[in-house]
Amino acid sequence: MSPGPHDELIAHLVRSTPLSAGEAARVVAEVLGYFAEPVEEFVRRRHTELQGRGLTNDRIFERLGAELATRRVAPPVLSVRQLRRIVYG
Repeated sequence: MSPGPHDELIAHLVRSTPLSAGEAARVVAEVLGYFAEPVEEFVRRRHTELQGRGLTNDRIFERLGAELATRRVAPPVLSVRQLRRIVYG
């Protein structure tokens, strides 16, 4: 079996946490999947989550803008109008 691109990270997690190699590999895959989520999907998912917590759209779109700026690879700044279009079409 050839080495994977994240074997060093998985080995580090196994050494530094109580995770097994399989568990560490799943954590790495989950984190990579989270950061690979397209902007549109992230905005829709977070809008639904925040709406479920009772936040109004004004607060939601403000928070979404702030959250997008902190992503590992931040997308261009999106206006409230652009965020609304992603959510509502």
